[in-house]
Amino acid sequence: MDYDSVEEAQRLVDTLTPGSCCLKVGKSLFTRAGPRLVEAWVRDGWDVFLDLKFHDIPNTVAGACRAAADLGVWMVNVHALGGPAMLAAAKTAIGGRTGHRPLLTAVTVLTSHDQTTLDAIGLRGAPQDAVARLTGLATAAGLDGVVCSAQEAARVRAQSGDDFRRVTPGVRPRGSAQDDQRRILTPAEAMRAGATDLVVGRPVTRASDPPQVVESIANEVAITVQAHAGR
Repeated sequence: MDYDSVEEAQRLVDTLTPGSCCLKVGKSLFTRAGPRLVEAWVRDGWDVFLDLKFHDIPNTVAGACRAAADLGVWMVNVHALGGPAMLAAAKTAIGGRTGHRPLLTAVTVLTSHDQTTLDAIGLRGAPQDAVARLTGLATAAGLDGVVCSAQEAARVRAQSGDDFRRVTPGVRPRGSAQDDQRRILTPAEAMRAGATDLVVGRPVTRASDPPQVVESIANEVAITVQAHAGR
């Protein structure tokens, strides 16, 4: 839901129905609209993924996670680069709640990164190795999963188990523009690779018929899952 205005975002939401997909609210829309829009969509029956990638000192991140849970969101994420203490604080803040508890996931390596950009920022090793290290931190802290490229989903599943969620941005239906993503796969390829949750942004939000694109992706996923189950 990376729109420049609430009105644009709401026009898309009005064409869709809860259950057909979830809504991912990132920094752009949240900075413009704030928590009230998220609360409104939650009241309307939407599962909202609050994608703000909290990354700060442990106490600050814990407070942010509690605030996100109070909004009723379905999933919230932090950045695994915040380290073990921060991840543990986020888990404690959400896990100790008696009321609604959203899924808590950790961003590993952004899908806009490749080997060149990791070298530039001094993050050692190949992207898949960095993902594995950060996944280990999230697993040890008891998080529900990680955000990673679909290209690393199989390795994450082998490392942390089937119940550990693999949320995969950089998913592009065949024929879509790559945009600023680097490590990408199609929806079917991502599911076969072990993804549990697919993030598809601009191919939907910039489409002439967004509901048709959502339906097409859902059908592709369903066919892939059925084929895998039949093996």
